[in-house]
Amino acid sequence: MRIDDFYKKEYGLVVGVDEAGRGCLAGPVVAAAVFLKENVEGINDSKQLSPKIREELFGMIMKKAVVGIGIATPEEIDILNIFNATKIAMNRALENLSVKPAFVLVDGKGIELNIPGVCLVKGDQKSKLIGAASIVAKVIRDRMMEKFSKIYPQFSFHEHKGYATKKHLDELKHHGVLPIHRMSFKPVLENLSGEILSEFLKKNLISKERFEKISNLLGARRNVVFRKEGVGHNLTLF
Repeated sequence: MRIDDFYKKEYGLVVGVDEAGRGCLAGPVVAAAVFLKENVEGINDSKQLSPKIREELFGMIMKKAVVGIGIATPEEIDILNIFNATKIAMNRALENLSVKPAFVLVDGKGIELNIPGVCLVKGDQKSKLIGAASIVAKVIRDRMMEKFSKIYPQFSFHEHKGYATKKHLDELKHHGVLPIHRMSFKPVLENLSGEILSEFLKKNLISKERFEKISNLLGARRNVVFRKEGVGHNLTLF
């Protein structure tokens, strides 16, 4: 794409960076950094591709590109927030490249990484480098979620991949919260109790720092009772 050519002419070795799973309720956020050594036809935003086409393109990209993968865990997401965790995953992806880029093209806005670059809104539709990173991140993360589905068969992670679908929300209500859920996210927090959180800590499934962070959120979520004309009402803060 022309936008890639422009930055390559200006900076030389340019890579595209994108993430997958930022808006999910469970699992990690996965970032990919991609430097294309050869052209790959058909690259587009991973969300617009069928799983079959995405897998085919993934194989081609892995053969014709230098790829770095970075992951931020649900633990890091809960402690640092999703924006900062996403930046960490992206920087890890850059660190895991076997080449050193001079400039990065990043999907999104307001994201400053450890290497100079520019953010492009809907960049996966404008840049082949970002589009390739989008495909790699999506395929890697989907495979991870499929493995989680085998570890936790009561959840259909192989289907919804951790996104807030009706099926996933129903599973949360019926089966409760898992350690791989993002407990700071409202739909998860609403299904979490202090007892379950304490059990996770006792079993070393979460860190003390994460426990304290989520405990504070649970405390803030408790209903505030106020009275109006002698009638009690419950007010949920968020």
